[in-house]
Amino acid sequence: MMLRYLTAGESHGKALTSIVEGMPANLSLEESYINLQLSRRQKGYGRGGRMKIESDSVQILSGLRHGKSTGAPISLFIENKDWTNWEEIMSSSVIPDYDAKVDKRSLPVTRPRPGHADLTGAIKYNQRDVRNILERSSARETAIRVASCSVARRFLEEFGIKVYSWVTEIGGVASAKSAFNGSIYYQNRSDVDWSLEDTFSRTEDSDVRCPDKGLTDNIKKRIDDAKENGDSLGGVFEIIVSGLPPGLGSHVQSDRKIDALLAGAIMSIQAIKGVEIGLGFAEGRMPGSEVHDEIFYKDSKFYRTTNNAGGVEGGMTNGEDVVIRAVMKPIPTLYKPLRSVDIEAKEAFEASIERSDVCAVPAAAVIAESVAAFEIAKVFLLKFGGDSMEEIKRNYDAYISYVAQF
Repeated sequence: MMLRYLTAGESHGKALTSIVEGMPANLSLEESYINLQLSRRQKGYGRGGRMKIESDSVQILSGLRHGKSTGAPISLFIENKDWTNWEEIMSSSVIPDYDAKVDKRSLPVTRPRPGHADLTGAIKYNQRDVRNILERSSARETAIRVASCSVARRFLEEFGIKVYSWVTEIGGVASAKSAFNGSIYYQNRSDVDWSLEDTFSRTEDSDVRCPDKGLTDNIKKRIDDAKENGDSLGGVFEIIVSGLPPGLGSHVQSDRKIDALLAGAIMSIQAIKGVEIGLGFAEGRMPGSEVHDEIFYKDSKFYRTTNNAGGVEGGMTNGEDVVIRAVMKPIPTLYKPLRSVDIEAKEAFEASIERSDVCAVPAAAVIAESVAAFEIAKVFLLKFGGDSMEEIKRNYDAYISYVAQF
């Protein structure tokens, strides 16, 4: 069965929900594990007022018994704590009396915000009230995505596969520039003391999820300046997936290539505008002799001394760490008004807001970790599939033995 998930819910609706289908039986899973990932998503210097309202906590409604998956669909529920302030406005049945003195938020939203899905979504779905678009297109949806993908993340841990991320740049303040676009991975990988775990630990201690303390301080100052100016900031983050066997994904069909699946999943996150694997765009500035990873053989094992390919060759994992970088645009909801046009009156106006993040790049990195984990788990199950963890582990162990003897 194909591993997949489906989410539902609005930013100011009653709740966010999802169904995760295709997870094998007998996977140990706890709500506290998912809640840890949800709390990581909500952190980050420069976040807005919504984070003071919401403290996300998941409820597992089905598919789990006595701490283990049963093989049935797993349904997840996250309550929106701000719902009490929006119950009438977001009611699924009650139509507000627009002639009465009601909360102005109940009135149809006719002023699309630049940089959002508002105008295009209203045109596509024939909606004269833009709220019917903005509520679902909001990045609030990523909370339930993180919850859903955390199930897959937990599955991967059973096979020693781990996912890391860190921020490398915000608002033009970046780690040391090189041919590798400021990648922390490539700056440190040749060091004897380079450790993913240590770097990730320093990342988690940083307010902006950057393992370099000096860079953290400079980024925080940049965020403070942007906030004072009523502006917002984007940035770049890096994801590393370690512990992968060779052969996940396929060169045979385009929709089975692991790099295409990872890039598509990360691009689906709100405000992400670009993804690169390994050296990425830097390869366009280098000769082939400096790009491709030479192959060696020693002690009955194939290996590479470099990882410029970012762990992917021909649409398949090659056994090295998968290295992904992505860029997030500045959040388009600004305290500094941008110009737009009312869809009913066709008159110009300046967009205004009540609250917004100045920067959400650290949170985007956590979300990207999650969706990457899900895509890895999906191709993992396609290769080693079974209906229980025990069956999958037998299949996996047999393959690892085969690889060692190849």
